Amino acid sequence: MSAFLSSRFALPLVAVAAALLGAGATWLVQRPTNGGEIRDYLLAHPEVLPEAMQKLREREEAEQSKQTGTFIAANRDRIFPALGSAWAGNPNGDVTVVEYLDYNCGYCRASLPILDKLIASDPKVKIVFRELPVLSEESKVAARYAVVAAKQGKYRPLHDALYAGGPLSDASMDAALRTAGLDPTAVKEAAKAPDVTRTIENNLAMAAPLGMSGTPTWVIGDKVLSGLQPLETMQAAVAAARTK
Repeated sequence: MSAFLSSRFALPLVAVAAALLGAGATWLVQRPTNGGEIRDYLLAHPEVLPEAMQKLREREEAEQSKQTGTFIAANRDRIFPALGSAWAGNPNGDVTVVEYLDYNCGYCRASLPILDKLIASDPKVKIVFRELPVLSEESKVAARYAVVAAKQGKYRPLHDALYAGGPLSDASMDAALRTAGLDPTAVKEAAKAPDVTRTIENNLAMAAPLGMSGTPTWVIGDKVLSGLQPLETMQAAVAAARTK
């Protein structure tokens, strides 16, 4: 401990603590000091470091949230508009919930009944679905099929059928296409189109700026939520977006 505190990192560390915690530690950076004095102060006030680190995390999270909100505001036309029929709920909803999803994602599948309950409980909400195929090669194929289905007005039937089929395979995806009333051969040909590629690439390009760590990822107002969310959390996020 003393070796670390006497190192070149000790003074900057205490300076951070002082800046974050205020006068309680300020004297350490207002005068020449050495590793021994820093060590003595921290031993006498061990609460400084965890409190400082917590405040630092809060500050970083607030800054990240601000940056995310700025990015969302600048890229609304790449995030919120639905592609064709890739939406549910109220088409003119006052709050849009965007889901970035992967058809091989169990948490995305588990979100289906939660979204249905959200729509049932809030007639003013709109759900927009965006493909984010990151889990498997099959995910990429299913995403292309979903984009084609959205353009043909049959997104939701295929969306539900792909999830109902369990883990993706060529056979399960063909079955989902037929269940949705789509011709597998025609969809596979249409899925090769450059505009299908551009649609998916646009979604993937949002992943890093929005801080996505996996699927599902939700964009609600100027906030991003990651992972499976309980209904109450979704409702609270919608309510918060409605106030802005």
